[in-house]
Amino acid sequence: MRRRSPVAVLSLVLAGLVGLTAAAPAASAAPSFGRYVALGDSYTAGPLIPWQRASWCFRSNNNYPSWLATRLGLYDAPGGFTDASCSSADTTNMTAAQVTPSPDIPLSTQSPQFDALTLDTDLVTIGIGGNDYGVFGSLVGTCPTLRAADPAGSPCKAHYTVGGVDTMTAAVQHTGHNVAKVIRGVREHSPGAKIVLVGYPRLVPPHGYCPSVVPLSDGDYAWADQVERALNAAIESAAKQEKAQFVDTYGPSLGHDACAGDAAWVAGQSTNLFAAAAFHPYRAGMEAEAALIAKALGVRGKSGAPTARDAAQPDQVARMARTAGL
Repeated sequence: MRRRSPVAVLSLVLAGLVGLTAAAPAASAAPSFGRYVALGDSYTAGPLIPWQRASWCFRSNNNYPSWLATRLGLYDAPGGFTDASCSSADTTNMTAAQVTPSPDIPLSTQSPQFDALTLDTDLVTIGIGGNDYGVFGSLVGTCPTLRAADPAGSPCKAHYTVGGVDTMTAAVQHTGHNVAKVIRGVREHSPGAKIVLVGYPRLVPPHGYCPSVVPLSDGDYAWADQVERALNAAIESAAKQEKAQFVDTYGPSLGHDACAGDAAWVAGQSTNLFAAAAFHPYRAGMEAEAALIAKALGVRGKSGAPTARDAAQPDQVARMARTAGL
């Protein structure tokens, strides 16, 4: 047998390695976005989380869209980031104007959120649905008023059960159809955009009660949690149906509900003018949600926090909050 020289053998090995390298699939690059638009309600806007912008939408510079935009390097990029979210918005406000802070206090009118979308928008996050059919308002507005009559029972569930039908759970099924329509509308305005549906974090714990923080009757804790799980399931189903991405914030928020004290991502019944509106997210919750969305997108992103651009002064925020009844 003819022997090859060491140099020839080395050449063959190197040639083989080059061939393997060329044949190996290239590692997928992290996605890059140039124009990000955020749509949503108060759980996106972040009412009373510093720093608040001077808007009757009660939109924060520390909400999850701002943290995500910062990670993407778009927060301060000209035309790179638009936050159209607005407190009290429902799915109809994607295409219809919204009176703010409420129809009862008509101090301004916000353009339809879809007006923020452009043909070159390449990322859209949507956090919407909780206000459709008054579901969220019923849970945090009506339910606490029923506790005194039956603190150990489930009077709110009974109140919203008509003819044996849980009307709140039934309503969120219709919400899913509305959210699917929103996704289709986004695609019409921004056909090349990556669309991400963001779910709602948990409000109450799976076990135990904290009536001084969340004043529901004991039996209504499980029912309120059931309604929220049904809402998130309807939103996730809409995302799958319309081939959009869904980011679950309910599961990861275990141990961070309103009863969790310093670990809470969401406030309880007490409004803090310089932290969060009642039953709404804190800054910590918004940061966590931004991290979940970035991970789902495969974006490692930049470090740093959003800046306080267009921020209102604290005394202005306090006056606005009192006017709006927050």
